[in-house]
Amino acid sequence: MITLDLKKGSADFLILSLLRDEPRHGYELSKLIESRSGGVVQFQVSSLYPLLYRMEERGWIKGKWIEKAGQRRRRYYHITAAGREAVKEQRESWLEFVQAIGQVVGTAHA
Repeated sequence: MITLDLKKGSADFLILSLLRDEPRHGYELSKLIESRSGGVVQFQVSSLYPLLYRMEERGWIKGKWIEKAGQRRRRYYHITAAGREAVKEQRESWLEFVQAIGQVVGTAHA
């Protein structure tokens, strides 16, 4: 089971990683994280939006309200240049961390 601290520590990284591909809205981000993690990592929408707002304040993402016919208005987020740099740094740190943990516990990172 993923602890709350571990989830909090990786939330920015997960969201930025998903936004590298294309703009997405908050609900879509939460569902992608849940499905791609096999249900191990889940974010409640109520905790996800404050995180998105904070990331927007940092300049890592930019949100834009979009209305589509037959759908309700949604705020789509896209990654900025600063966000791309942040996710690159976080990815390097994450890989280094996973490798170090693997060495400690005796598992090899594929």
